[in-house]
Amino acid sequence: RRGRRADGGGAFLQGWAGGYPEIVKENELFERYYRELGIVPAGEWDAFMAALREPLPATLRITGYRSHAKEILHCLKEKYFRELQDLEVDGQKVEMPQSLSWYPEELAWHTNLSRKILRKSPQLEKFHQFLVSETECGNISRQEAVSMIPPLLLNVSPHHKILDMCAAPGSKTAQLIEMLHADMNVPFPEGFVIANDVDNKRCYLLVHQAKRLNSPCIMVVNHDASSIPNLQIDVDGRKEILFYDRILCDVPCSGDGTMRKNIDVWKKWTTQNSLQLHGLQLRIATRGVEQLAEGGRMVYSTCSLNPIENEAVIASLLEKSQGALELADVSSELPGLKRMPGITKWKVMLKDGQWFEEWKDVPSNRQTQIRPTMFPVKDEEKLKAMNLERCLRILPHHQNTGGFFVAVLIKKSPMPWNKRQPKVHQKLPRRTGDTEVTAGNSDNGSDCIIEEPTLAENEESKKMQELQNSDTEQSKKEGVCGPPPSKKMKLFGFKEDPFVFLPEDDPLFLPIQKFYALDPSFPKMNLLTRTQEGKKRQLYMVSKELRNVLLNNSEKMKVINTGIKVWSRNSDGEQFGCAFRLAQEGIYTLYPFIHARIISVCIEDVKILLTQENPFLSKFSSETQKKVKDMAMGSIVLKYDPDPEKPDDLQCPIVLCGWQGKTSLRAFVPKNERLHYLRMMGVEVFKAKRKEEELENKTEEVQHRLAQTEEGMDVEDKEHDSVTKMEAEIGEESSQSPVESSAMEIENKIEDLDQSSENANTHVSQESKDTDVSNVKD
Repeated sequence: RRGRRADGGGAFLQGWAGGYPEIVKENELFERYYRELGIVPAGEWDAFMAALREPLPATLRITGYRSHAKEILHCLKEKYFRELQDLEVDGQKVEMPQSLSWYPEELAWHTNLSRKILRKSPQLEKFHQFLVSETECGNISRQEAVSMIPPLLLNVSPHHKILDMCAAPGSKTAQLIEMLHADMNVPFPEGFVIANDVDNKRCYLLVHQAKRLNSPCIMVVNHDASSIPNLQIDVDGRKEILFYDRILCDVPCSGDGTMRKNIDVWKKWTTQNSLQLHGLQLRIATRGVEQLAEGGRMVYSTCSLNPIENEAVIASLLEKSQGALELADVSSELPGLKRMPGITKWKVMLKDGQWFEEWKDVPSNRQTQIRPTMFPVKDEEKLKAMNLERCLRILPHHQNTGGFFVAVLIKKSPMPWNKRQPKVHQKLPRRTGDTEVTAGNSDNGSDCIIEEPTLAENEESKKMQELQNSDTEQSKKEGVCGPPPSKKMKLFGFKEDPFVFLPEDDPLFLPIQKFYALDPSFPKMNLLTRTQEGKKRQLYMVSKELRNVLLNNSEKMKVINTGIKVWSRNSDGEQFGCAFRLAQEGIYTLYPFIHARIISVCIEDVKILLTQENPFLSKFSSETQKKVKDMAMGSIVLKYDPDPEKPDDLQCPIVLCGWQGKTSLRAFVPKNERLHYLRMMGVEVFKAKRKEEELENKTEEVQHRLAQTEEGMDVEDKEHDSVTKMEAEIGEESSQSPVESSAMEIENKIEDLDQSSENANTHVSQESKDTDVSNVKD
């Protein structure tokens, strides 16, 4: 607009069209620093710098534990990649996506397609929409290639207790959850992931990432990683400290390995960033190894190339561990990954370009900026025993990636400053404000020995512990895990609702158990709600191990989120025998325990369920009609099992939540999940961009209207309630056919909202209204 007002001023218009001035990818200090350190092999410097100036390829990872992983991979290779094979955009051949050679089972891919190119071709736009939709479903994750390495090197098994210390935004956490659920037939793995982040807002980003994977074994907490509290668990009636089998310690860093993605780093880079972060990184890593179980594995990683943030931290940690830690040799793991060994010699540079080779050379006025732990160990024997070459550094030009550093630590014995502590801490930790002060977390990383408490101290601490426990004992009996009582913690972030476990004798559960014929082995003690008073609207579920953690640590943990939704209240549900309907996000966890209200459907039935909003029973196969004939109205499970004799059909099982009415059968599945299943079955679901934009505008209008009229009510619940009422009102008398739609047309029904609200008495208009509500939720 401003360009037009300039009355044809060409220079002005060009300046406006050009946008912000391009950042010059030059930094003399950066080049001088890394040339001097010699982390890049001789003769490769130009290639290294050239790679840093190139944009980073986009990489994606297919969620590996899902039974659909192979189907998605097949769909990608046989459909989308084939369509790109001979494609040209602006006279240039489109480069084919390539799998990452070192990632197992071809589940990770990279492509040089930019957003600009993606908009220029219908085939590319189709591919882009596929990626966006599958990402929202949790079947694909957009993740930088080097970021995938730390979880792989953790060697996670489903029984491991895992701590992710600096987890946001959550792509690595998602990988860890996948590994826990390696066997899809086990709904509750013994292990769990506690994902922590210091930033309250970023914790909610973490929740969003984790929720896509629908796991009952993930808990998101909000703490400073350098002082994350010791947690206790109940082991056969005894309180024991929780030690983790695996810890991911991906610390905050200067990020100079991300220059290809974060262009700002070019002009902002200075050695000062690393000097300021070193102390924090060492404190976080120290806190991590303190909480690691003996024999456990901790991966320390940064997206920085700087030895001050990498080898210096690891060397300092190894030195003060006095043999309790060792670097694992992972040279044979991830074959195909090109890596450089860790370095043993480096120097420290100030931002003015001044170098220091030893701590004794640092003038006193610089000793607050530079610490002794930043320098390499001088004792050759000690240095050799550390095996720093076992660390690995990824250089951008070797495999067209970002820069990265990884070290894998094994804990052989307790840390020296913890050796004298009893197994169960009787002595309460010292506190500064509300932050637990931990041994070995001093700024300079010096050794800190905790003396064994005297008998008098033990007696006093026991009394204090009893007093503290008595305050929370009653709430634990009631299964209430409220937020920590600390005032300091409530000064920032959102106030979270408590986690209230369902009492064993809760009358709420009996009709649910009867209606769905739940197996006697169903762990009902793991059910929880987020409210202490009033009607329980949603029921969530966690694994028994996370229940143990929650009940024993509610006073010291700030829990942001845990559990998956398994049942939702349907206000008219009581008349059908159960007030709670099944929730799609928890169906794969619940399904093994349900013995009633399961309808096996063929692939044609699945297509009808996913492309039509409320199809009449007469639309379905005769086998399905027979199965539902004598079944009472209400929430149901719809199960598709693949037929090995029909290899062209979808070859992975599907479990959907549905609702059976008097005359119809429908699936309650979020939009992106619908589109996912349809794609896997070979149904074309691509929509042009213009229609998508029109839809978004209309959706916003509908959302605004609903927000005004349905204040305080869950939109998804409203959808189910309105369907129930509709079924009850229509009965067998309705003779009008329902509105049908293909997967591409489902969203377009929003246009009918105004007409349907004026004429709510007919089956057609009422169903259109339900469709509209469904789309808003989706």
